[in-house]
Amino acid sequence: MDDNLPPAQAATFALPGHSILAIEGPDAARFAHAQFMSDVASLADGHWQWSGWLTPKGRVIALFALLRFDAESLWLLLPDADADSLRASMQRFVFRSKVALNVLADRNVSGSFAAPSLDIGARIATSADGMVELDMGSPGSPRTLNVRDAIAATDVDAAGRWDAFDLMHGLPRLATSQVEQWTPQQLSLDRLNAYSVKKGCYPGQEIVARTHFLGQAKRGLVLFDAESAVEDGSEVRIGEQVLGTVISSAAHAAGCIALAVLPLERDAASTPRAGNVALRERPLLGGLAR
Repeated sequence: MDDNLPPAQAATFALPGHSILAIEGPDAARFAHAQFMSDVASLADGHWQWSGWLTPKGRVIALFALLRFDAESLWLLLPDADADSLRASMQRFVFRSKVALNVLADRNVSGSFAAPSLDIGARIATSADGMVELDMGSPGSPRTLNVRDAIAATDVDAAGRWDAFDLMHGLPRLATSQVEQWTPQQLSLDRLNAYSVKKGCYPGQEIVARTHFLGQAKRGLVLFDAESAVEDGSEVRIGEQVLGTVISSAAHAAGCIALAVLPLERDAASTPRAGNVALRERPLLGGLAR
């Protein structure tokens, strides 16, 4: 498996499935800080971070990039979760908070395997025409995400490489079947700095903090590649023993890559399989933390 799977190229292509939920109003930052697992209060204006929304039992409902333009304007950039459904679920917790939740259906998300126009890291770049640009790359593997009104061209192969890049760098892409199944620790989201164990209460915080401080995380992400397709939700086995579950997969030119949740301590000498497909373990790459 090539660690530089997405080749550098300037072409911009649509990212299907991505959507945006805006949180706006005087209480926007306070509402987000109380609901999401990252430390929104400490996030500087004009910056973004990985974050997520959890069930009270600490299971991940949605993962997203959280963009803080200022204390009264935030975006959830959702790679997989349906923005309309998430808005409806989140609306129940607004109560008397002065916030409005709006799906930005007129904004289109696209990507390119090229460096951003500025060396921005976790900063949000905006242009006079309203385009928003995020650095979604890693050292040596540039990648840029854009949000704008214009619709980008469809390129199935490029969009697939984008998904594969996410998995290779430890960003789970959760299909519907994997929603509310995993804790942040089981998804190794500490690698992305996506959750806090020090901030105040938020849904699932007690489970997350207890797991962290008692050292009870026994499972985490493992990256595999395979010569043929592996389905999300497949059991990972060695012989008759079930080790864990494939949570995300993406096709690429040489076959398929997959993320699975497995025990942190296990026998790495034997070859695991998902169904009839042999899996080869590969190291997770770094560089996506923000």
